[in-house]
Amino acid sequence: MRLYLTALNPTDAVLDGFLPAAAALGLSATVLTDRPADWPADVRVARCAVRDPAAVVAAAAPTRPVALLSNSDHLQEATAIAARKLGLPGKDPDAARLCKDKAAARRAIAAAGLDLVRTVTVDPGAAPEVPTRMFPAVVKPREGVASEDAYLVADHAELLARVAEIRGRRPDVALVVEEYLAGELRTFETLGDGTELASLGGWRTGLGPPPTFTEESLAWSPPSESARTQLRARLDALRVGFGACHTEYVVSDGRVRLIEVNYRLIGDRMDLILAELLGVPLFEYVLRLHLGEPLTALGLPDTVDRYARVEYVCADRSGRLVAAPGPLDTVHGDVRLGCRPLREVGRTAEHTGTNRDYLAVLHGIGPDEGTVRQSLAALRGGLQWTIVE
Repeated sequence: MRLYLTALNPTDAVLDGFLPAAAALGLSATVLTDRPADWPADVRVARCAVRDPAAVVAAAAPTRPVALLSNSDHLQEATAIAARKLGLPGKDPDAARLCKDKAAARRAIAAAGLDLVRTVTVDPGAAPEVPTRMFPAVVKPREGVASEDAYLVADHAELLARVAEIRGRRPDVALVVEEYLAGELRTFETLGDGTELASLGGWRTGLGPPPTFTEESLAWSPPSESARTQLRARLDALRVGFGACHTEYVVSDGRVRLIEVNYRLIGDRMDLILAELLGVPLFEYVLRLHLGEPLTALGLPDTVDRYARVEYVCADRSGRLVAAPGPLDTVHGDVRLGCRPLREVGRTAEHTGTNRDYLAVLHGIGPDEGTVRQSLAALRGGLQWTIVE
């Protein structure tokens, strides 16, 4: 039985998550990608124009696959369309489109009477026309990911400067300008089978200093019952309900306000850490949903009696990484600790103020917050990363 995954560049989610999960389920897996040369030699890949649903169908159909899915933000809609044409379980293509297009997602939430976030779309080459009452505001690509080119702006002058800066790098990208939603950033992680939706929990996110939105830490903090109810209503408005979904939100005066919805697993190795925290084969569960199994067959835990914290080591300047610790797994008392590199030694990179600056991810899982924080601090204190400009 053959499973197909659509992807662009290699990711930990595919290499360390989905491919081993497919093997554990007895499935033969092929990665469809437009960048086959970038993938490890031991991964079965096939060249495909993965942004084109017809090309995906043509590549997969001859082997009569049992499942087709993607964990890429950029490929959810095309993959959903292809899965539907192949008669396979999959996401609603309209939902995938809504989640990717931040302006469209705002309109859908407002049309459902759930929340109104003032938003202005700025087409390529157009001047931003934003009312003064919207500031402070956030400008970002309409279909962006990973906080890339997302900036807090205080007024028209800052907005014009940021738009010019973004267009200097990406002249053809459409932008959105949104009112800034104040509050503590949180996440909501879910799995669904198209009928039922299960909450896996969520994280409280620590951000770096403005004007960028780099996620520097995440602490386990599942949403309250009230927040879960509001979040599910918003996901219903976006037609989200199949497979994995990662939602970012804030709570203001008891009201949930969505930041964005990523119709995939949480990224930057958080998916692997979440699986460890929950004590379940999370990637196998996602695959089983795409094989047509019901949510009730997965055996998700009702509660989690452990605490987890994740910290990202971020580059503070441009340059070449010349020294860094390798992968590490250890135990400190009752806490399981891990370190995973996110940038290879020898690579030169520009400082972006986004998640692209990550050098490594550290995590700890243990009985309580204080113990985990103490153990993580001890681990981080003994590690060093060196960048030469």
